[in-house]
Amino acid sequence: MAATSSCQKNPQHEYFRLGLARRLAGLVLSAAALTAHGAILPEDRADVMYHGYDGGGLEVIGPSVLVRKSYKDKVSVWANYYVDMITSASIDVVTTASEYTEEREEKSIGFDYLRGRTFMGLSYTNSEESDYSSDAIRFGISQDFFGDLTTLGISYARSRDTVTRNGDDIFEEDTDRQSYRFDITQILTKNLVINLNYEGITDEGFLNNPYRQVRYVDSDAARGYSYEAEIYPRTKTSSATAIRAMYYLPYRASLKGEYRYYTDTWGIDAFNAEVAYTHPLGKGITLEVKYRFYDQTAADFYSDLFPIQNAQNFMARDKELASYTTHTVGAGISYEFKPRWLPFFKKAEANLFVDWIKFDYADFRDVRVTSAAPGTEPFYDFDSIVLRAYISFWY
Repeated sequence: MAATSSCQKNPQHEYFRLGLARRLAGLVLSAAALTAHGAILPEDRADVMYHGYDGGGLEVIGPSVLVRKSYKDKVSVWANYYVDMITSASIDVVTTASEYTEEREEKSIGFDYLRGRTFMGLSYTNSEESDYSSDAIRFGISQDFFGDLTTLGISYARSRDTVTRNGDDIFEEDTDRQSYRFDITQILTKNLVINLNYEGITDEGFLNNPYRQVRYVDSDAARGYSYEAEIYPRTKTSSATAIRAMYYLPYRASLKGEYRYYTDTWGIDAFNAEVAYTHPLGKGITLEVKYRFYDQTAADFYSDLFPIQNAQNFMARDKELASYTTHTVGAGISYEFKPRWLPFFKKAEANLFVDWIKFDYADFRDVRVTSAAPGTEPFYDFDSIVLRAYISFWY
């Protein structure tokens, strides 16, 4: 954990960790919901994954291991270990501080309980890095109705986080997060499944990055501007509503679609739309392609360049609070096989997924272009690659 005292925590790291990672997890959860045909426990399995992110000067790599085991078709217990190893030389870091490296370690345990048509789950997650600690607990319950054609689910999660600052033994802040989620999945026909989802989140406490700064016009500075610390509100309420659908084609392929709308009390409105196609090639091989579009407005207190020092009560220059769009093109391949050299396992599946993401910002400028006057630099853009390679074993 080699973060130095002069480093600025990279917001792309936060985006990857909290934004992209949640979206990937959401895709897995939505796929599970869309394919559910009655309350059943997940199968006994073990997953070993390598994940990687490379874009905008940020590199994130690491392993993840998940193990799940059931007992008497009533209880299923699981544990997950996940690591992010980060090297950052993003635009935010190189313009105000120096490149840094660090590591985040996450451990999760949980169990699921099945009673008739009722499915319940409880989990605990701990995440640790050099200047951030998080403890979270989640509980969910779902019930099948109408001959298992309808599934209704609700869940609640709460996390308590501690934020510190490398090189500052005095600084310590707390964050309290709560989320409420509602899901309903309906099998409309033998080929079509629809899922509706709503999630509300409340955040309270220290909600900004302790290293991040905003810039303001300063005619006495050599470059025409100076920096000061960000100041965020200490509360935020957000909500997201999504509709997802899966349609099974006659030749065993499937189409998936998603539309999701997000809004919060900081003034950010966003939506994403995604379409994916899965096609079986035979002999255990399956291909998947997808496209995703995301669009976001800026927070009310965001500005790339403030007119004066201490211009207002709340100030942010985090580009993840700016106006921007992303385009994602992804492809993946899965291969299911019988591991004859490991007779203990019933079957195995190897998977490789690659996403290319293009980021285009509408009000965050590239201050590395020193030939332009402050506030006239070109808008920032970059592209990134997300890699997920994993193998699963059923036993």
